[in-house]
Amino acid sequence: MNVITKLLTSLRGGARELGEAVVDTQAMRIFEQEIEDSKTSLAEAKEGLTEIVAKKMATERKLSDIKSKIAENEAYAMKALNQADEALALEVAEKIAKLETTADEVSGEFDSYDQNVTILKSQIQEAEKIIAEHERELAMVKARESVQQATKSVTQTVTANDSSIGTARESLERIKQKQQDEQDKLNAGIHLRKELQGDDLDKKLKDAGIKRDKHSAADVLARLKEQK
Repeated sequence: MNVITKLLTSLRGGARELGEAVVDTQAMRIFEQEIEDSKTSLAEAKEGLTEIVAKKMATERKLSDIKSKIAENEAYAMKALNQADEALALEVAEKIAKLETTADEVSGEFDSYDQNVTILKSQIQEAEKIIAEHERELAMVKARESVQQATKSVTQTVTANDSSIGTARESLERIKQKQQDEQDKLNAGIHLRKELQGDDLDKKLKDAGIKRDKHSAADVLARLKEQK
């Protein structure tokens, strides 16, 4: 279907120049609308087929009825001939001739209906195959577009500085830094406590005379006297 037809399907009018742009951006919607239009036409065709089949059946019954009357009147004509009543037999034969003419006309109608039914069935079956194929293609195109849109959205979100993920990452980094700062404070407190506990023990040892300062005044004086 050319661009103009696609545009008419989508917007029911418009210029060709604008139409090409619309077709490019609305191609999927146009294709989907074309499928729906085809389904509508197919449903109408099936209704038409049903009507033709009904007329064919009615014509077939009519033809069968005429043939029964012909057979019935042939039996009457034979009886008239058997009774040597040719005038009566001729009269019956004239009726038979009219019935046979009608039968030929009805038979022609029946053949026409039968032919049309065969053609319509074939066309409907072909149309159903094409529509089903187009629906499969449309489903695949929609799925592919969804994947592409999702990929594009994720890519843009990840790469954008002001994206939600980017903002969340910054928040996460701040939380991690705060946690590290808090841990550093805890570690510093533990270290300081250990140091304070160590100083208190050293004082107790010195007071008890168990531990002496490494550089006490008495030691320094003693060393100087030895050097004198």
